[in-house]
Amino acid sequence: MTLTIGVDVGGTKVAGGVVDERGTIVTTNRRSTPAEDPAGTRDTIVEVAAELAEKHPEATAIGIGAAAWIDAAASTVLFAPNLAWRDEPLRDYVSKAVGLPTVLENDANVAAWAEFRFGVAKHADDSMLLITVGTGIGGGIVLNGKLWRGANGIAAELGHIQSVPDGHPCGCGRLGCLEQYASGNALVRFARAGARQEPERAKQLLELAGGDPLKISGRQVTEAARAGDGVARDAFSQIGYWLGVAMADLAQSFDPQILVVGGGVVDAGDLLMTPTHTTYHDQLKQRGRFPVAEVVAAEMGNTAGVVGAADLARRL
Repeated sequence: MTLTIGVDVGGTKVAGGVVDERGTIVTTNRRSTPAEDPAGTRDTIVEVAAELAEKHPEATAIGIGAAAWIDAAASTVLFAPNLAWRDEPLRDYVSKAVGLPTVLENDANVAAWAEFRFGVAKHADDSMLLITVGTGIGGGIVLNGKLWRGANGIAAELGHIQSVPDGHPCGCGRLGCLEQYASGNALVRFARAGARQEPERAKQLLELAGGDPLKISGRQVTEAARAGDGVARDAFSQIGYWLGVAMADLAQSFDPQILVVGGGVVDAGDLLMTPTHTTYHDQLKQRGRFPVAEVVAAEMGNTAGVVGAADLARRL
């Protein structure tokens, strides 16, 4: 049984794990991310990986999934909006420091690979698409059984497909990106606007926020929606609508075997998935004439980053 190390690097934590070829995590560790310190973050990754390698000297390689744009050679972090990295040669640094071959990949790509290999898409043998719905939106694409990275390594930035021409400004510089209509941030924005406009329909939501719409959080929107709050449920319906529209476009563009919704917001379950499914099927007017992918919720949860990165490392 071969073992590899997976490291999931986010804005708040660096999570590591030793993973076998069945996708089972046998050992874990984690550290806080010194996000404002690029060198400190790099050394924290080395610390996490080295500790795991010491516990399991039979581990053969390291995989790193980072919330960043990675170059075509899968060696350098070109840009990481939440980690202060710019042109960081992370792969070679970690490999030299720990003494193991290392692969570097985008965090949504490794999550997509984990779902394809071991999660909800494991029955697919050819293709799948993942949209991660969290604070923002990410994506990962598997085509012909392989992770599709694009010509420059930065494919599947699905959150920056334009949904609304001249719409809400996005941090990427464009207007109307999907991320501005179907993300966790969008959920909160919709809920705050609804609470200001219809406070009588937002009683549970405003109670949780101490009466101040500007203090509404994503967790509170989920809690209020589960309690039946009308504005909170409307907010989920809105992001589900835009997500369903995007999924229909992706189905017709790529014709994958399966479409997967992951990320933290998917923990809301049917609050998100029901409007997403409804819109997806409604958008595919000719669906009865040909088969299309089903839209399903991810299964791997917060283990996807570690498992996917470790499995990609096994393929070095």
